[in-house]
Amino acid sequence: MTTLNDLYIEEIQDLWSANEQMSEVVSDMADKASDSKLSDRLKTAKDGIDQHSQMLKSLLQDSDAEVKKEHCKGMEGLVKEARKHALEADMSGAALDVAIIAQYQRLCHYGIAGFGTTKAFAEALGKDDAVSKLDKALDKIYGSDEFMTDLAERSRNLEAMA
Repeated sequence: MTTLNDLYIEEIQDLWSANEQMSEVVSDMADKASDSKLSDRLKTAKDGIDQHSQMLKSLLQDSDAEVKKEHCKGMEGLVKEARKHALEADMSGAALDVAIIAQYQRLCHYGIAGFGTTKAFAEALGKDDAVSKLDKALDKIYGSDEFMTDLAERSRNLEAMA
């Protein structure tokens, strides 16, 4: 890599890989959640993640870059942690839901960092269409993260203490 555009392309390729890894574990968490609001939101989030993956692929095409993923080791680690601390944990009910929420938010925060960085690169490169698409994706990720915080604070954390 020698240019900002090279960094931009590599970040998109990395994010695409991260999204695909995240999509799978979010689907598994949705299936295991006991709270219907949590399960429904995770299913909606999975659909959004898949849409973001398609958008990232289109950004690569728009940039005349090689349309390929660069395996994201950071997300690989987060997915392993999510499986260990939520999906494979010996918990159920509200306690499991709280663990799922915590792991989902870790995944989201990684996405926020990646999408935010990519948006900043796109802004510096004058890629206005990409900036707009990345900004919309960020809004959805922030919204999902906020929903999870609200759900945890208002119901699941309290029930998990019982």
